[in-house]
Formats: sequence, structure tokens, C-alpha cells
Amino acid sequence: MSAHHLVVGAGPVGRNVAALLAERGERVTVVTRSGRRTGVDGVTHLALDASDADALARAAEGAVALYNCANPSDYTTWDRVWPPLAASLLTAAERSGAVYAVTGNLYPYGPVDGPMTEDLPDAATDHKGRLRARMWADAKAAHDAGRVRAVEVRSSDFVGPGIDRNSGHLTRVLPSALHGRRVTMIGRTDQPHTFTDVRDAARTLVAAAADPGAHGRVWHTPSNPARTQEQALTDVLAAAGRPPVRVFGLRGPALGALGLVSPLLREIRELSYQFERPYVLDGSAARERFGIEPTGWDEVCRATVEADLVGARA
Repeated sequence: MSAHHLVVGAGPVGRNVAALLAERGERVTVVTRSGRRTGVDGVTHLALDASDADALARAAEGAVALYNCANPSDYTTWDRVWPPLAASLLTAAERSGAVYAVTGNLYPYGPVDGPMTEDLPDAATDHKGRLRARMWADAKAAHDAGRVRAVEVRSSDFVGPGIDRNSGHLTRVLPSALHGRRVTMIGRTDQPHTFTDVRDAARTLVAAAADPGAHGRVWHTPSNPARTQEQALTDVLAAAGRPPVRVFGLRGPALGALGLVSPLLREIRELSYQFERPYVLDGSAARERFGIEPTGWDEVCRATVEADLVGARA
């Protein structure tokens, strides 16, 4: 008999997690506030406020895993939206006994020197990094106390299918670049930076949730070798048969000045350190543990540009 999996969030990670599990014949319920459909065949869609712990715990009854694939897209709302949502997800996992599998990011580490491995401390000082670090610290404490089985998978900036212009640094500028216009990217564009295919993040999250020996710690999604922002954009354009475009970096005082009038850019400025120096993710531990290799870069580029072209026609 197939097991039941509860996926919270229908963004790119949630859709890919749901699709992967459904392809394996598992029973999958995707929870969103609106109940909107993911387009994944064989998946049940449930309209529910995931910050309501009682309602979410009822939905999680009998589930083998609860996947936190939520991601409030508006950076300016994180301090208000994430704390009750994260607390509800952890409570629902604890009450239901489901494995709590968290889609994480690299913000908790803060600025780093050298490749990021899972043994780095969560040392962020900006408020978004501290927030994400607290979320994992709470889940880890519950795991260590025996109240829940928790695991977190962290990825770098997403590329691949379903990453639209509002959910990726690279895809944010892709529409203009496809029209041959010059683009502006955050920070320096000549520093190596890891980009993670969203499908690899989903595969790693599902694998980590299913492996009892992997619980209680953070894993990094296996990702392709780091490329500069300019290189990555040029590669994606080449996949569409388009030439390179001029790329400028938005940095320092210019970024600060724009942040005075744009709340979003003010939030992004706090994270601009990620693009001022090498920002390289080491996913070797997960590659060895789960046998997952990153999707080939040529396929990543093709899927990224294809998703943008489909979205533009929609």
C-alpha cells in the first residue's frame, strides 16, 4: 500500500517534490492557502492555512513525511509570516509523527570564506539569515529531544523548470536578456557562484526524508560547478540560441540609494554579500550518501530558458 506524503507549498520545489513522489506511486497531498493546482497528475490539492497548527496537524495524520516547501516570495514579509508558519509546521510534524523535511537555503551561514560545507556554523547576522537559522535550530532541538524526526536540505540560487522571474536571481534578468537588452545583476558578476537545479533540490529532500540515518542534520543539494553570474546567464542564452548581452553589477552606494525607495532592494542589499565574493556550495556529502548527481548543466540551461519562454507565452 502506498504511503501518504504531505507537501506544504506549491512553488517550484513543492511541485517537483509532489511530481517525484507521485511518479513513484505514492499518495501525495499538496497544501496551499488557495488550494491551487500544481498541474501534477494524481496529486490531491488541499486549501488550508498552514500557519493553523491544528488544521495542519489534522491534514498530516497518517503521513510518513511532511515537506516544508513553503517560501513567502515577498522578502519584506518574512519576519511576520515565517515564525507562525514554521512553528505550525514543526507542531504538525510532532503531533502526526511524520518526518519533518525542510527546504532550506544558505542564508543561515552568512558571509563565508571558501566552499560551504554542512559543518559550517549558522553565523548570519542579517535578520533573514538569523530567522532561517532559528527555524532549523528549533527543528533540530525538537529532533534531539526525540519529539520529531527532522532534516533540512539547503540549496543555492535556483535555476531549472518553474523558476520564474520572481523566484530566481538569474531568471529575474532573463526576459530582458532574451530581447538582447543589457541587464543589471546584484553585486559582482565575475565571482564564482553556485546555481542549483530545483529538481535536484527536490530529489535530495525526498531522499533525505526517506533515510532515517540522514535525519537530525543539514544536507546540501548536489549542484553543478560554480559559474559567475555572467557566465551562467550567457550559457542560458546560448541554450535559446541567443547571443551574450552586456551585464552590469549593482553594488555599494548605488544599491543602497535604490534601497531607500524600494523595500525589496533594501532587503536584497542585506544579502548582497553573496555576490561580492566566491559563493560556492559543496554538495559532496549528499552525493555520497544518496547517490545523487546534479542534473547536467546543458539540461539545466535548456530547462531554465524553456520555462521562461513558456511563462512569457502564458
